[in-house]
Amino acid sequence: MKRAKRIKKDEKVLRKFIKVYCENNHLKKGAEEYKDGYCKECYELLNYALERLYRCPLDPKPQCKHCKVHCYKPKMRQKIKEIMRYSGIYFIKHGRLDWVFHYFF
Repeated sequence: MKRAKRIKKDEKVLRKFIKVYCENNHLKKGAEEYKDGYCKECYELLNYALERLYRCPLDPKPQCKHCKVHCYKPKMRQKIKEIMRYSGIYFIKHGRLDWVFHYFF
């Protein structure tokens, strides 16, 4: 039960952080919306990240940034780190500490 709750929380954070990044860096700059409010690149990254999240073999599941077994391809890992960094700063600047708190705890 704990694992399912953790995965659900991680999915919520991933969706929100990628959405903020996409809206501010792609959609506002003219990229075409692909699906569910994401550009094609961000939608594909979200699906990639969710697949890795659901298939994580570790129990209890650690935060990906603390994991010793990185299942992301290097390019995707770099992109997700960039998104988390950008969105974390965005939420702090906009007073949404609850989302930053979700990410860290």
